[in-house]
Amino acid sequence: MHLPSLRASALALAFCTATPALAALSPAETRMIATVDAEHERSVALLERLVNQNSGSMNLEGVELVGKMMRAELEPLGFKVEWKPMLATKRAGHLIATHDGRKGNKRLLLIGHLDTVFEKDSPFQRFVRRKAEGVDEAEGPGAADDKGGLVAIVAAVRAMKAAGTLKDANIEIHMTGDEEDSGDPIEQARADLIAAGKRADAALDFEGLIREDGRDMGSIARRSSNSWTLRTTGKSGHSSGIFSASAGDGAIYEMTRIIARFRTELPEPNLTFNVGLIGGGQETELDKDGVRISAKGKTNIIPGLAIARGDFRTLSDEQTARVRAKMAAIVAAHAPLTDAQISFEQGGYPAMAPTPGNKALLDRLNGVNRDMGLPEMPVLDPLKRGAGDISFVAKDVDSIAGFGPYSRGDHAPGETVDLLSLNTQAKRAAIIMSRLAREKGRVGH
Repeated sequence: MHLPSLRASALALAFCTATPALAALSPAETRMIATVDAEHERSVALLERLVNQNSGSMNLEGVELVGKMMRAELEPLGFKVEWKPMLATKRAGHLIATHDGRKGNKRLLLIGHLDTVFEKDSPFQRFVRRKAEGVDEAEGPGAADDKGGLVAIVAAVRAMKAAGTLKDANIEIHMTGDEEDSGDPIEQARADLIAAGKRADAALDFEGLIREDGRDMGSIARRSSNSWTLRTTGKSGHSSGIFSASAGDGAIYEMTRIIARFRTELPEPNLTFNVGLIGGGQETELDKDGVRISAKGKTNIIPGLAIARGDFRTLSDEQTARVRAKMAAIVAAHAPLTDAQISFEQGGYPAMAPTPGNKALLDRLNGVNRDMGLPEMPVLDPLKRGAGDISFVAKDVDSIAGFGPYSRGDHAPGETVDLLSLNTQAKRAAIIMSRLAREKGRVGH
């Protein structure tokens, strides 16, 4: 039997075996579900090709090649695709795809990323599928984060095309090439995405689904990511004079005082803070990339310099400003004969606050879940989700994250994606996009 006939048979079988749980779906929505199921192997094959092309953030050629693969998927569906080079930020670039439908209807922004944390020198490079009764999963670099998300986008819009709901949909897709290691300055690296957020009526992020106790969760908030560098100095001299009026506490004790006060005085709801790198001694130097510290000293010398780097994560801009002020005040309270300076890096990831608009989007998604016969998705605690690109648009547009497939072990060798969840996520996305796309957009859009 020819492949088109196989596909037609699979679609017909899906229609004939529709369960009562799907009774609330329209004929077009039922067709979308059938299309996603019928094209499961196609989606897995696409994921395998994407995963086997290394696209670590600093593999600029590899990131662009993944972008070309996405272009090949989206252009036949009627999207106008543009590659936006980002060499000025020392990154490959972004893929931007637009589909213009009925004028005046809602404009949807879909967000994913082309890059992974696994660079060309990583030993983890290949896609491996494991399939058994009730299990269909695959491991590979970026299999979930975020190449699984890219495939979910393609599967969803292909289902919309098959059902006739893509024709009138206004969709803009941004696939960034540096989500895992953003270019600098980040204002330039995210300028196109931010502008797209201002044009959109709803934003859907295709990073991975999170589950708790086997239950799919709804992500309506993501915390910020802010980096800091702390330098302390002290009066160097013989260790026998430590803590004396003439020698003071030294740089390492001053560093310790500050970090200990961070630990006891900063905690508040939705805040986490971490010290990721620290060093001190008679001589101490931080490398230009900010990821290595070299130190030299002796046990009988009071250290003259210490350096630490870390991050903190918040749920709102107001919380970010408050935590920065607390940290600066702690740093300023110097121990005897010491000094300390803290600097906060520009260009961190902003917070995606849990707004009423975001909650309303989750309510709409739960309407889709009910009609599909799926359990409701409760709100995920934002402490359980890291920063992401959707945060750059969340101030301007109602947003929801987590439309990619479920996975485990992300960002480490063995990253494994649940391929069955890829189907569920693509169906959810196709239906909610089709429903939103036929509604009137905001005035001026």
